[in-house]
Amino acid sequence: MSSLVQSKMRWAIIAVSAFLLCAVTGCDNSQKIIVGNWQSAGASSAMVWEFSQDGSVLMGGTRGKYSFGDQKRIKIQTPFGTSVYQMEISENSMTLTDPRGSKLKFTKQK
Repeated sequence: MSSLVQSKMRWAIIAVSAFLLCAVTGCDNSQKIIVGNWQSAGASSAMVWEFSQDGSVLMGGTRGKYSFGDQKRIKIQTPFGTSVYQMEISENSMTLTDPRGSKLKFTKQK
């Protein structure tokens, strides 16, 4: 084969691999958008959850870890237990819904 054909095939393989990687991992921006301070809906004295880029979370005075699963789920582990939520997130609002349907709503602090 000519080097031009080999080069085109190589780029096609790279493009298909990137597509498949995004399909498998979810490739959404939730991991980037979640980093920062989120205040629970309600009074200005409501609890703030601080999500760090390293996968740690601080909820008031409780430290934990978070990780993303499939189907826009987030798992939060603390010394008190593990919770899994369905997550809806945009630039400045986030809703976490537990399996029973209870919702936690947050607004991103600037």
